[in-house]
Formats: sequence, C-alpha cells, structure tokens
Amino acid sequence: MLTTRDLMTEDIIALRDSDSLLEAQKAMEQARIRHLPIVDAAGAFVGLLTHRDLLAASVSRLADIDQATQEEIYGGIPIHEVMRADVAMATPELPLRQAAEVLLTQKYGCLPVVESGKLVGILTASDFIRLSLDLMDALEANEKLDCQGCQDCQDCQD
Repeated sequence: MLTTRDLMTEDIIALRDSDSLLEAQKAMEQARIRHLPIVDAAGAFVGLLTHRDLLAASVSRLADIDQATQEEIYGGIPIHEVMRADVAMATPELPLRQAAEVLLTQKYGCLPVVESGKLVGILTASDFIRLSLDLMDALEANEKLDCQGCQDCQDCQD
C-alpha cells in the first residue's frame, strides 16, 4: 500500500510565523509554489500560507498603488496575521488513497505532512498529477511490451 511518505515532497520551503508577507511572496515567486508551510522557532508546524491568502491581503491594483508601496505594506505584516492555522494535515503513514480523497473532496491544494508536531513534507495536487503521468507512461510501456507484432493495432504499424 502506498502512503503519503511515498509521494510527498521532503525538500520543503517553509517560513516562520514571524516572517513578513513580503518574504513569503518572494519565496513563493522564486520557488514557483502556491503553498507555504509555516513553522515556529522550534520547527513545529503552525499553519499554512497560500497564494490566495496573499492575494486577499494585498491592496487592489485598482487602488493605484505602485509595487514599492505594496512591498512596503507586505514588509510590515507578519505571516501569522494572515496564515491559516486550522489546516488539514497528513501523517507520513496515511494511505495515499485517503490523502487523495481529502484533496479532492475538500478541494485542498495541499496537505502538510506532520510527524510528532514537526513538518516533514508536503503533499500537493501537483504530486498526484506527476504520479498520474508516471502511471500513464508505465501503462503505455507495458502495452508496447504486450504487443506481439500483429498487423491489427496502430502501435505495431508505427
């Protein structure tokens, strides 16, 4: 049985709850991620900041505020004021199917993976897309191995 540990990303980018929204925005942009786990000074998982949370905290572009002013505003807001603390989490041993069902039914983009209070990974919808692509590649490779060189299928004629 596959577990969350088998698919989760362990090389995690996380920030502290005392860091600013500007630091979070820059980290998300540089790493091209939409979910940022938040930990306290001891490394315990305390919440999650999403790209959507950042957008909700930003001043509308319609307000005619320049980028420097927006960055100044973000620089003065600590993450703990905007992050979500009541977040669904997974354990490394959670069956992968259960994790997928939570992501799908709850429409979550990720599940932080926590063990003994410490953040050990993150499981995202992108991880499942990557798994799906790998499985499709394996199925296609298996189909080609099963092919006996008949003239009836398109794969044999290519």
